[in-house]
Amino acid sequence: MNIRLVNIARDSSHIDRIKRLYFTAFPESERAPFDKLVRKARRRNINFFACMDGDEWVGFVYVLNHKDLSYIFYLAVDDAHRGKGFGTAILRALLRKYHGRRLFLAIEQLDKSAPNYPQRLKRQDFYMRAGFERLGQRLQEAYVIYDLLGIGGKIKKSEYRTLICGFAGVMMLVYPMRILDD
Repeated sequence: MNIRLVNIARDSSHIDRIKRLYFTAFPESERAPFDKLVRKARRRNINFFACMDGDEWVGFVYVLNHKDLSYIFYLAVDDAHRGKGFGTAILRALLRKYHGRRLFLAIEQLDKSAPNYPQRLKRQDFYMRAGFERLGQRLQEAYVIYDLLGIGGKIKKSEYRTLICGFAGVMMLVYPMRILDD
């Protein structure tokens, strides 16, 4: 398994597959408008990658960047490739690409009363096996609260604000998006 990260701003041949996966992998409350994601992918500080194993498309990842900070905003593996090690291979490719940077992501809070608690715990364990650690911070995006996992250290509130303002712009005025310390 050799994952290549193909920038969709330069090669959009997988955009229809990515869009289908995006709408099935993420609940509506966690999705930004897809056309906005595609438009913003042309910016220097945003990476929107199709994840390829040889010539086969296996998933996608969307990363926001600011200085030494990289936020894995979305990562999804195609249903046909789940449970086969592709998620781990994609994370390894990301760790190589973003080596030396602080890399973080948000997962659903580990709320034991949540109906999908076992799935949430499994997701956290997956990322922690890949080297991510609990940062002891939470993140509010719109009306959803997440736990933060990362590599390389905590995220300052001001750093996150600058990173997300560069992406969301005026949406910051409509929906709260901020780091909450535990």
